[in-house]
Amino acid sequence: MEKSSKIYVAGHKGMVGSAIVRKLLSEGYNNLILRTYAELDLRNQAQVEQFFQSEKPEYVFLAAAKVGGILANNTYRADFIYENLMIESNVIHQSYVHKVKKLLFLGSSCIYPRLAPQPLKEEYLLSGYLEETNEPYAIAKIAGLKLCESYRRQYQCNFISAMPTNLYGPNDNYDLNNSHVIPALIRKFHEAKVNNSPSVVVWGTGTPLREFLHVDNLAEACLFLMLNYDGIEFLNIGSGEEISIHELSLIIKSVVGFKGEIVFSSTKPDGTPRKLMDVDKIESLGWKFQTQLLEGLIEVYREFSGREVF
Repeated sequence: MEKSSKIYVAGHKGMVGSAIVRKLLSEGYNNLILRTYAELDLRNQAQVEQFFQSEKPEYVFLAAAKVGGILANNTYRADFIYENLMIESNVIHQSYVHKVKKLLFLGSSCIYPRLAPQPLKEEYLLSGYLEETNEPYAIAKIAGLKLCESYRRQYQCNFISAMPTNLYGPNDNYDLNNSHVIPALIRKFHEAKVNNSPSVVVWGTGTPLREFLHVDNLAEACLFLMLNYDGIEFLNIGSGEEISIHELSLIIKSVVGFKGEIVFSSTKPDGTPRKLMDVDKIESLGWKFQTQLLEGLIEVYREFSGREVF
């Protein structure tokens, strides 16, 4: 991939896509193709076909997706499976039709079985039942990586897949109905501090263990894989470190400066009990995460509190 190669970043307005764009620009890649949702609806087969025919991208980062936390995944089940299947199918197929040199598809750690052994190795895929609350989204993401694998097997396309762990960072979604755990907690603690609330309610028991990766570290991994990896197997991308939701809540409370109590609501779902990625394969290739969680949370809260746009 040359600095002047035509590179399409699908989903460049989202947290992941915008991080990939920042990384590419910082490394001197100067021929990026970007389209907003208003300009190109990736769910629309005809629009995607016309886009690839006219623009002819050489490389594709497929970061576009409909995403959300436990509540959104469980509430909008049809939307999550339909929209993600359409986005993946259209972009991956047109990448084959128009002879894209290389495509990177980004999935999610929720593709793994709910009770898979920990840490999660790539070979555990499809070895058990999925977490019920996000099953439709997980099935769509599994379909995406299998599309890449199948086009590689049948047509020898250089399509690779990577599965990021839980992400946080700039351009995150702070909508309490649709956000992931870190942005949801940041907003809850911030609003409680501003309003002098006595307590903050956190969903679940606080016992689930989660792994988090700063999105800029993911972007670095994506570029690394695009330049250095051509295998048929998908690769995990993560920190290889985990923390309980209880401990995470205490850290975010401290970073925000909230002085009240934390109340865990055990009537709300916990989701998967534990979800830690095995990152031995990508680390063996020469990539390792850089941003420690506390450092990343301080940076993210500084950005959030400076704009307070929800």
